[in-house]
Amino acid sequence: MTSQPSIAIIGAGIGGLAVSACLRKVGVETTIYEQAPAFARMGAGIQMSPNAMRVLYGIGVGEQIRASAFEPPHWRNRDHDTGRLTNDHPLGPDALERYGVPYMLMHRGDLHAALHGAVANETIRYAHKLCGIDQSEAGVTLEFENGETVIYDAVIASDGVHSPVRDWMLGAEEARFTGRLAYRTAFPSKLMNGYELMDESAKWWGPDRHIVIYYVTAARDEIYFTTSQPAPEFRVESWSETGDVNDLRAAFADFHADVRAVLDACPAVHKWAIFERDPLPYWTQGNIVLMGDACHPMTPYMAQGAANALEDSVVLSRCLVDGGLDDVPAAFRRFEAARKPRTTEVQATSHRNEFMREKTDPDWVYGYDAWTVELPEMPA
Repeated sequence: MTSQPSIAIIGAGIGGLAVSACLRKVGVETTIYEQAPAFARMGAGIQMSPNAMRVLYGIGVGEQIRASAFEPPHWRNRDHDTGRLTNDHPLGPDALERYGVPYMLMHRGDLHAALHGAVANETIRYAHKLCGIDQSEAGVTLEFENGETVIYDAVIASDGVHSPVRDWMLGAEEARFTGRLAYRTAFPSKLMNGYELMDESAKWWGPDRHIVIYYVTAARDEIYFTTSQPAPEFRVESWSETGDVNDLRAAFADFHADVRAVLDACPAVHKWAIFERDPLPYWTQGNIVLMGDACHPMTPYMAQGAANALEDSVVLSRCLVDGGLDDVPAAFRRFEAARKPRTTEVQATSHRNEFMREKTDPDWVYGYDAWTVELPEMPA
């Protein structure tokens, strides 16, 4: 190939923006197609463990994020009612010394905004909802609901858990309902009316449910929580579904006073049913590749979904730049070979929902460096 291939990215979420930023750093331009009408601050809390922060520092937004996010001194795990400490894992200076980058807690919207700033705004095409895709010798044709049709040499699908590109590639998938739902929200800390929590970041483990609570700003003026509990009848897989705070409080009525204080202060919540999807048989077809939640969606029990999308973005960009621009299908297959064993292991570990409950060595997760990890040979 005498010139760089034209590359389209489907989805301007965390993974899509990150892979565009990674490629832009090495002079490879992309165009991102996003179905939303405009950029908006959305979501609630998110954890950026050192493996994710390494990516963000490499992109150039690490210090920006660290300045506004909350850097927890530790991550604590407690029994739901007595508050007995089951695992007190040091973070803060310990994480920085061990991994070279911090462990940060933040609002997802702030992370999204930082990544948005790392790409050229004119490369993002908003209000483009994909409705058709086809691959031929001429390239990959994308059709959008607004009537526009475009052709690219290569397509990176970072279009989320409900990926239409994945459905086109593999057929519509039947997700497996876990029988559980999650509540989540972030709200101003002042609503706690001066109540002092024992921990600034903790997971409270009950017999059949848990809740994670932490601050999301350096000023500690915003607090976030997310839960998981049995709910065999509720099957709406949407982050925007409104929940009933009274139902939530009743579900955690026998938890520690700290948990009850947070839930009592919470003004409103969203809820979603937790589904699982098995590892896919393959992620790539010709000049099209899946990444992030489109190919390895995870239960929310390790805080590694976005982190692994960020890892994907670096490894995918490395595979393309390291000889792959002349053979995009081979670069995409190399990316899959490099990433699939790790994401499959993280998916399985998250499914068990035991990570960090007791004393754990998380180096295999947090120590991963997507910028330097050895890549497999380029496939023939």
